[in-house]
Amino acid sequence: MPWDMKQYPPALKQLKAPIKKKAIEIGNAMLDDGYEEKDAIPIAISQAKSWYEDTPKEDVDQFYKHGQMKPSKNREKQSSPTLNERNQLVKKRDDGWAVQAEGAQKPSHVYKTKKEAVQRAKDIAENKGTDVTFQ
Repeated sequence: MPWDMKQYPPALKQLKAPIKKKAIEIGNAMLDDGYEEKDAIPIAISQAKSWYEDTPKEDVDQFYKHGQMKPSKNREKQSSPTLNERNQLVKKRDDGWAVQAEGAQKPSHVYKTKKEAVQRAKDIAENKGTDVTFQ
């Protein structure tokens, strides 16, 4: 389910309403790009706070009153299992070894060595109750 002003991660609860709305929009876009929710939340909050500080008050008010929040396309259409329920994939890249959920568009981590990537993938998989696969 996409985040909206009624359903969002608990970490957004204490934010001012315009910041929360912007964080939801940013977070949904990140989820569309394949980020895991645990990674998207702090980034969305940080970017929304920066936006709020750097944007003129009238623009913030306009966004809050009339701005379109873009729900996450992937989360609406996502079939089971969700990215959080999928195995961790370790795959070779030009810049190192990537760790990502199977089916994700972007890796959650990239490491210089395969050993580091495998260890991280094992840690994530253990926490989520999934397995590690290789490509």
